Amino acid sequence: QVQLEESGGGLVQAGGSLRLSCTSSDRTFGSYLMGWFRQAPGKEREFVAGISVGGSTIYYADSVKGRFTISRDNIQNTMWLQMTSLKPADSAVYYCNTLPYYGAESPGRNAFWGQGTQVTVSS
Repeated sequence: QVQLEESGGGLVQAGGSLRLSCTSSDRTFGSYLMGWFRQAPGKEREFVAGISVGGSTIYYADSVKGRFTISRDNIQNTMWLQMTSLKPADSAVYYCNTLPYYGAESPGRNAFWGQGTQVTVSS
């Protein structure tokens, strides 16, 4: 398991933008498929975006397509989620985690989740 830390969340107005970061001190970061997830109060955690180990293949949840962009730099051991045209419905705690295979929308059962970073979008 790679240790990950999310950052970059905050309070933004609807229509605004925010860039989240997921950073690891683990040199094996570049060996993992990675993904972004989010969880709103009272709701289940949901998949947002996934990215291949090299960053060349990407997939998104339908709810964020065209608005969010996932990227990574394995030299910096960092993954980002650039969020634009934010909506109040995007308000959630955002998490990063590994993915077991391309196309997966969960890191798997009993995965460890960090504290995440809070994103709040006001009307």
